Amino acid sequence: MVRVVGPPNSHILLGYPGIPATVPRVVGKVEIRPSSGVSAPVAVSYVSIGLYRKESIHPYADSVIRNHLAAPRRDYVDLVGKEMCLYHCPTGKLHEEVYAMDLPFVIVIPYSKDPRDNSPIVPSPSIQLPGRTAETVYELIVSVKQSHSEIKKYTFPIPVQRFDNLSTFRMYHSPLVTEHSSDHIVTLRSTIPKWSFGPDDPIDVEVKLIPNPDWPSKTKKVNIQKISISIVETITYHHGDGEIAKSRNLPGGIRKEAISQSLSPEGFSRSWRLFMPTKDVKDSDGCLPPTKPHFPFTEVSGFSTKAKLFKVEYFVVVKVSLSGAKDVTTKSKVQVTAFDIAMCHAEMHAIEAAAKEATIINQHNPWVPAPTIIRKDDQNAYSYLGISSVGGVRKLLIE
Repeated sequence: MVRVVGPPNSHILLGYPGIPATVPRVVGKVEIRPSSGVSAPVAVSYVSIGLYRKESIHPYADSVIRNHLAAPRRDYVDLVGKEMCLYHCPTGKLHEEVYAMDLPFVIVIPYSKDPRDNSPIVPSPSIQLPGRTAETVYELIVSVKQSHSEIKKYTFPIPVQRFDNLSTFRMYHSPLVTEHSSDHIVTLRSTIPKWSFGPDDPIDVEVKLIPNPDWPSKTKKVNIQKISISIVETITYHHGDGEIAKSRNLPGGIRKEAISQSLSPEGFSRSWRLFMPTKDVKDSDGCLPPTKPHFPFTEVSGFSTKAKLFKVEYFVVVKVSLSGAKDVTTKSKVQVTAFDIAMCHAEMHAIEAAAKEATIINQHNPWVPAPTIIRKDDQNAYSYLGISSVGGVRKLLIE
């Protein structure tokens, strides 16, 4: 029997992925016990553990009509960090017979920067998009070799979240200004005070239409018909043959208003407020469904992420319909996090405390406790299993 357990009263994933100062790491131990009979020794030759990220994409999995000529599902597996050897039998021995093994491990999630633009390379979090069009999962895989038998692999899922795009970080509080002009008669300027949002967070958008002062004869003929603001989700799939991009307006994230007025020489300015749509997590009976071991519980159908095979991006799109000039559109890229504003505020204090605790950790060679191995010939080996030998008969030890 093989199982992986985390530290007492703690999650197996310590630190905050995406925040390198907290040294995100997987901490726990591999426990090996006899599977048939509590006192039957196990022949063990080699034990190792590794954290693997598995991605898969199928862009047309959510289509009602299947296209048999469409690209098939594509998978990708990557080792996160290094595989850690937890036990190797001594030289000259094929295996060792043990009653129990407790093998501690620490796997640090690596942090690096893109050499092209020096931007941080953040590990993509666990995610499953509707219809399983794209998903990322993390698994701890324990490899055990017993004597002459083949290596057996045991899989344990670990949900990984991303914390570098919390809406409470100050870097997201600078105004995001986007300008565009279709024919140089009217310029559309959209301003968003901050650009990271979680479920049900308000999104304030200020829209300004600026007439070209050099062409007053043309700008006075411009009429504003309607303005629409929408939150667009764009998923880009990286297939071997190229890229497939699919965009959709998030339900509940659309605002339309008829204006029907002429554009004055001073221009036009107005503000709107939208709310980041949330996902209905309850079933038809009003109950929360059981959580999946591979994925964390979230109230959004997706969030900003970038993986090897796909990326999910969000935009605030402002469209202005005009007469007397070409329609104009702005597209502002924003970050979407899986946490609402209250959770983001709560996590900020925990992140600060985790960063202080991580200052003593050596990222390249973290300290690991000594393993506990109870061999067959060890003295008082039965007592570790809670068994005593009475008259040559093994019985449970009752203290």
